[in-house]
Amino acid sequence: QYRLVESGGGLVQPGGSLRLSCETFGITLEFYQLGWFRQSPGKEREALVCMRGDDDDSAEYVDFVKGRFSISKDNAQNMVYLDIDSMKPEDTAVYYCAAEPLSARCVPDEYDYWGQGTQVTVSS
Repeated sequence: QYRLVESGGGLVQPGGSLRLSCETFGITLEFYQLGWFRQSPGKEREALVCMRGDDDDSAEYVDFVKGRFSISKDNAQNMVYLDIDSMKPEDTAVYYCAAEPLSARCVPDEYDYWGQGTQVTVSS
């Protein structure tokens, strides 16, 4: 049975950095599309970045995170990471990792496997 567990969230000051981790169970990463998403209060869940588990150069970032967010993974450890730099108050959200068998687009509705999310709050 699959399971995804996010960690690394917390309170960070504006301008700070954070690394979120997603440990996966029951999923062989190279057979899945992997993604990071977030949801702020009162807003719909939005995509941040997605990549193929079998291609380290396949990351696709949404425009508003380019240059600040970076996805990486360790297939041997079944881990997916999201590094966030130059954090802003508007980055405050619950961050989710997700997985879907290869060929999914980078939209929340096309992902079936989700973690429980980790809260990130950016505030001074």
